[in-house]
Amino acid sequence: MNCASSAAWTLTYVHADACVVIGPLAMRAEPGAHDLCRRHAERLTAPQGWQLIRLGTGEEPPERSRDDLLAIADAVREAARPKPAAAPPADARTHGHLRVVGDPEE
Repeated sequence: MNCASSAAWTLTYVHADACVVIGPLAMRAEPGAHDLCRRHAERLTAPQGWQLIRLGTGEEPPERSRDDLLAIADAVREAARPKPAAAPPADARTHGHLRVVGDPEE
C-alpha cells in the first residue's frame, strides 16, 4: 500500500550497527534508503534490539558552518589533484619520456 502524502524524511538502515536512521529528505535516490512522509516517519519504530536515531528533527535543514564548507572544499581539491607518476624502478634508466629497462636476458 502506498502513502499519498509527500515524502519529508529518508530512512536508512545501518545493519552493521543495528541502527535505523531517519533524517532529512535525501537529494537523490540511494539503494537501501526509503523516503517517508512526516506521519510515517514520526510513527516508525526500530526492530527489537536496534537503535533508532532521528536527525534534524527541526523544520529547517542544518546550517553549514564556515569550517564545514572549507573542509568540503579541501576534500574536493584533494580528490581532483593529479596523482604523481610512479618513480621508475631502480634498475631503469630514463630518457625524456622513454624508459630503458635492463635486457631480460641479462
